[in-house]
Amino acid sequence: MLTDDYEEFTDIQLKILNKYVTNNSSHIFVLRNLPEVIKGALFSRYSRSGLGLRSLLLKEFISNDEETAFASIVGNNSEEDDAKSSRDQMDAIKKAQAFYDRILDGYGDDSIGELGGAHLAIENISMMAAKIIEDNRIGGSPLEKSTRYIYFDQKVNGEYLFYREPILMTSAYRDIYVNTCNMLFDTYSRLIPPMTELIEKRFPKDPAISKTAYTAALRAKVLDCLRGLLPAGTMTNMGIYGNGRFFEHMIHKLNCQNLAELQDIGKRSSEELAKVIPSFIRRADPTHRTHQGYAQFSEAMQTELKLIAKEHLKHCPRSLESGVRLVSFDNDAVVNVAAALLFPLGNRGLPELREYCSNLSDEELARILDASCNARENRRHRSPRGLEHATFTFDIVTDFGSYRDLQRHRILTQSRQLLTCDYGYAVPADMQGTPYEQEYCNALDQAKEIFDRIAAELPEEAQYVVPMGFNIRWYFHVNLRALQWICELRSSPAGHVTYREVAQKMARLVCDTVPAFERFLKFVDYQGYALGRMGQEQRKAEKQGIN
Repeated sequence: MLTDDYEEFTDIQLKILNKYVTNNSSHIFVLRNLPEVIKGALFSRYSRSGLGLRSLLLKEFISNDEETAFASIVGNNSEEDDAKSSRDQMDAIKKAQAFYDRILDGYGDDSIGELGGAHLAIENISMMAAKIIEDNRIGGSPLEKSTRYIYFDQKVNGEYLFYREPILMTSAYRDIYVNTCNMLFDTYSRLIPPMTELIEKRFPKDPAISKTAYTAALRAKVLDCLRGLLPAGTMTNMGIYGNGRFFEHMIHKLNCQNLAELQDIGKRSSEELAKVIPSFIRRADPTHRTHQGYAQFSEAMQTELKLIAKEHLKHCPRSLESGVRLVSFDNDAVVNVAAALLFPLGNRGLPELREYCSNLSDEELARILDASCNARENRRHRSPRGLEHATFTFDIVTDFGSYRDLQRHRILTQSRQLLTCDYGYAVPADMQGTPYEQEYCNALDQAKEIFDRIAAELPEEAQYVVPMGFNIRWYFHVNLRALQWICELRSSPAGHVTYREVAQKMARLVCDTVPAFERFLKFVDYQGYALGRMGQEQRKAEKQGIN
């Protein structure tokens, strides 16, 4: 397992890194002694790099001082100053811990936990674990290694990078699990060259487009086609900036999970965060009374819910249909939004405004709605909060890869079911009718067979073998303002084709159901694109002066 000592550093590099990371060997560590500007840039670059965060910091920031001005921003102290700075930092942490402990214990004010934060790097974890971590919505901002810009065909010590789940690895399913994951990675790796050649022939380079932009867009197109082969156990890296309250809740939840990987991430995250924000996460320690109470509550709640679900679900019909369905919406949504738009501009109560607006003509309601969106010139012009008075619930069945992208939206309510192979998969459009379609299907069909065998006994552990191309069911309960942002962002040309389809479908359903709201979704892009990232990559190349 790539959890300790998986990167090699010289003694000099280790000495440098000691100042900026809490651990030089573990796959979980925290950044320290770095200004926010460098941490933000580092994490941003991290999501599109195959390097670990420590290697990336050394290679592209510390050693690239001429471009990054790293030494000037951070400060280049002598060894004596470094030692004093480290001592001063530890003294400050201890002093702050005593203060925050006193406030937290004396007043129980949880919001104190939002006054301190940390950048946490979590490396070599499964993509499935990353999704569970990202379920923690408020107070944290995650970035994850992208399947569009990084090839996942690398091997370390002759092995592909997927999680070897401890229970599976000591069970009768060990060999079929490992062999199936290897088969999926072999297929992924084998198809990269021919699919690159095929797509390059279909979409030859325009002389007006830079080579750099074309190469990047071509790579994204190929990897978008092939990512469906990657199992959920594929290892990824992620960076999270969060406040103390966020991390405390994250650790609470991870410590209560059944899967060994998640428990280990919770334990190691707690150990590293305690080095920089100990006061904020101490109540998540398994020995603390707060966590013990939370764990008892969580276990009791889950037990009761599982029992009641077992009693009722067997009587409910099941749909295996893929796609997006609008489950519910408010029939008074237009009136409620109009009233909410007027509310902050006067001194009338919301009940009175709703009653008043309910008696207006469609034309007058339209005038109110138009006043809030006439000036919008692009999707970054945020609409007023009045739009949050309209809500919609969608049931969505689409590939795990799309869910992986869309799940990161946090201003909404969402929930998913366990990963399975029950809902089938779709062959990427660019692969259909090619000599490689059958090989792709054979790989996913074989993975389903193995999943079914493992899931009969170990349903949670079996999720690790499910390829990203298989569909997963989840729901979105979202207000119109958040939906506007999601649909206009995720339908943009640079997006992956399958999550673009989800965004487009949600927008169409809303516009068909409540035509008055179409004005709020005017920047949803319903077009199809050959090399969707071409425009963005070309603009990037032009800004950087790259040919």
